[in-house]
Amino acid sequence: MKVAIIAGSHRREAESLRVARYVERELQQLGVENTYLLSLADNPLPLWDEGLWAGDEKWKTLWGPIAQQLGEAEGFVVVTPEWSGMVPAGLKNFFLLCDKRMLAHKPALIVAVSASMGGAYPVAELRMSSYKNTRICYIPDHMIIRNVGSLLHGEIPVSPEDAAVRDRLQYCLRVLLEYIKALRLVRESGVVNLDQFPYGL
Repeated sequence: MKVAIIAGSHRREAESLRVARYVERELQQLGVENTYLLSLADNPLPLWDEGLWAGDEKWKTLWGPIAQQLGEAEGFVVVTPEWSGMVPAGLKNFFLLCDKRMLAHKPALIVAVSASMGGAYPVAELRMSSYKNTRICYIPDHMIIRNVGSLLHGEIPVSPEDAAVRDRLQYCLRVLLEYIKALRLVRESGVVNLDQFPYGL
């Protein structure tokens, strides 16, 4: 089983990346031997252009290795900050780059991060728009980690709030792992036809 974690912040020293690394360690402790962490810090991916569809060498070199990792993954954790009530542009661009086979009918957990008491808008935005053509399947549970600067540091919780977030996050990851097993059956069923129905409605 392979799980990919997407750290959706453009910032170099982002709290989202720190949380993504925490998620990766938790997954490994839950027995996931194969993880892949993609950080969008410093905008490593240019904005989508038609060269991606045309097979331009730029995209083969830059996106090809990432696309392979995503295609091999059976589940995803999308870690996103809330910027002015929105998902960062680089994370939206990431979903534009993903073709129908990379994420389709694979489960994902949304983990929203806020420096204060926000975090709900990115969850709604991802659930509303990022699934249409990618066919990514967000599980019903999600996380909103508010006041993130005081949470998930080190191995031991430093407050009741920290302990509660750790427990809830581990629960959500366990649920994700079960969805990975279940949706594997859907992909192997022969019912999914992305050639005849490549786009969502």
